[in-house]
Amino acid sequence: MPIIINLDVMMAKRKMSLNELSERVGITVSNLSILKTGKAKAVRLETLEAICKVLDCQPGDILEYVKES
Repeated sequence: MPIIINLDVMMAKRKMSLNELSERVGITVSNLSILKTGKAKAVRLETLEAICKVLDCQPGDILEYVKES
């Protein structure tokens, strides 16, 4: 998939656990884990906004497009 999810990188930079992010964003650990591992088929902009707010980052810090060769 050409969209890479760098959520784990941002969490590490902010020294935040999956459980803490889950509580602060207001989504379940399992849904956050699905997103973190790149298995999610979609992400709501509302959820992305909440994650960016908690991690103090931009959407581009979390989502990356990699052109397939």
